[in-house]
Amino acid sequence: MADELDGLATFVAVAEAKGFRAAGERLGVSHSAVSQALRRLEERIGVPLVQRTTRSVHLTEAGERLYASVRPAMDEVRAAVGALGELGAQPRGTLRVHTSSTAVMMIGESLLASFLAEYQHVQIDLVVSEMPVDIVAEGYDAGIQLGEVIDKDMIAVPLTGDLRLAVVGAPSYFARRGVPKHPRELVDHDCLNWHATPSSPPYRWEFTEKGREFSVTVPARVLSTSSAINRRLAVSGLGVTLAMDNNVRDELERGELVRVLEKFCEPFAGYYLYYPQRRHASRALRALIDHVRLWRKAERGRKRKA
Repeated sequence: MADELDGLATFVAVAEAKGFRAAGERLGVSHSAVSQALRRLEERIGVPLVQRTTRSVHLTEAGERLYASVRPAMDEVRAAVGALGELGAQPRGTLRVHTSSTAVMMIGESLLASFLAEYQHVQIDLVVSEMPVDIVAEGYDAGIQLGEVIDKDMIAVPLTGDLRLAVVGAPSYFARRGVPKHPRELVDHDCLNWHATPSSPPYRWEFTEKGREFSVTVPARVLSTSSAINRRLAVSGLGVTLAMDNNVRDELERGELVRVLEKFCEPFAGYYLYYPQRRHASRALRALIDHVRLWRKAERGRKRKA
């Protein structure tokens, strides 16, 4: 019985991580240990559960059926084990959190550093990726994301308040190329654009005019997966870029960048910590939620004094 349970836990990890190596890292065991445990489970059941290739792992039809049946039970087991932590004096355990590089740059390091300093027995497994994920299906405890893309069945705790985008360029660039008066004039400018991954399409710059939203496909003098590089190139006078106004505040104050098209950039819902509506949220997750609320209150107080 113990071997079967070990095998099922390994199978679920492989299904969620979509690979033996990633599953082993999640379980804290070697790649070969994962492969052997899964092979023993397949031998006991009598059917293959995964299709193995040199580059990927895919569930077979039998694997899909088993995963659909076992996953809810595994969630209940995890919740029950997590609930045992309630008996301890301090929150403890590992929190798996998904976020983006932009969110980490804006709030993540400050928030997580203060949380970890306060809760010595909690570990953070932080995955930073620009690709959207289903945090329930991928086994995350929580995520940090823009409010507009969070599913309505999630509980969301505000982190930043509303945000705003800014179209910026160096004074030398605008002296050379002129200042656009409308976002559609950006097609005649050198734009420093961004995409989430090398295979993702370039970001369409979004604007608002008279209450109506629209987007512009800009020509990319530079197309990068790093918005920070685009900002540095803009400071050098090589073109205009679109950035969170929080991320270019210092450059604007120093006069290194100039903001244009401001009236077309309306505020939008900022970043939230979000998590699934579960009956048993772990004590560590509840500690993070409470810490987020206190952290945001302190940040707002600090900004009012600045």
